[in-house]
Amino acid sequence: MFSYNRVQIIGYQTQPVTLRQTPNGSSVTDLNLVVPYKFKSDTGEMLSGRSFHAVTLWGPMADIASQYIRPGSQIFISGRLQTDTWEDEQSEEKRSKTKIIALDMIMLDPKDGQIKAPAGAKSILNCVNRADIVGNLTRDPELRTTTNGKKVLTLGVATNERWKDKNSGEYNERVEFHNVVIWGDQAEEINSTLKKGNRVFVNGRVQTRGWETPSGAKRTTTEIIADEFLLLGVENAVAQESVQAEAARSESGSAPAPTAKPKSSKISDESEPVTVPEVKYSSEIKAEDLPF
Repeated sequence: MFSYNRVQIIGYQTQPVTLRQTPNGSSVTDLNLVVPYKFKSDTGEMLSGRSFHAVTLWGPMADIASQYIRPGSQIFISGRLQTDTWEDEQSEEKRSKTKIIALDMIMLDPKDGQIKAPAGAKSILNCVNRADIVGNLTRDPELRTTTNGKKVLTLGVATNERWKDKNSGEYNERVEFHNVVIWGDQAEEINSTLKKGNRVFVNGRVQTRGWETPSGAKRTTTEIIADEFLLLGVENAVAQESVQAEAARSESGSAPAPTAKPKSSKISDESEPVTVPEVKYSSEIKAEDLPF
């Protein structure tokens, strides 16, 4: 069963780009993007801050990034969330880190540098931090109440990715597990209606928070803070009404008129040959228009 796992962010590179080579000669590099954000809380309070995102680029995309991206460069990234897990050699604890695997990259700065923010501009200066996933719940919802009385729900959503290995030609599959957090009234609704295995759509922002283990070790957890949450694969009364109305209209209506046969376009052997004018194609993209 297919699923969907996509992230789009617009942020700023925080450090110089270092290019690496794998043993088989592939280029790879990691970006560290900061995304300033502003959003309105459930209480109507405007909150602001910043989030940091690790982004991995492969192949020609990594080569381009190493040549043209500098600290402070504004970049658009579209990719997928991927969580890598390993065992700590010293503590033998299981560790994990979530990053974005870039599928597309656009460098956003003009050739002559970034412009000053226009006076009075507010909402149009926001950056982008958006995650969209379609997957299945891995466990029943867990509703909790915070110390200040707010309802919060945590649940897991699984997505899968399938691809063909270039060398062996075999198909591989990877499953990603996403932690999703929902606040407020919707958290209570989901807790009372959904269960493990339900297929859902989640739209929200990616957030990484830090915490400490009982032994004092620092850890991080990456979550999707949901703005929109939908149950999929369910009947819809409005849609069914439209389907039934269309079916009734088809049954009561007359059969469609037969389509007229088109006239033959066959050219007689005695006809003069048709001359096709030569068309010269040229790219509309000019080198001087490129931002790098």
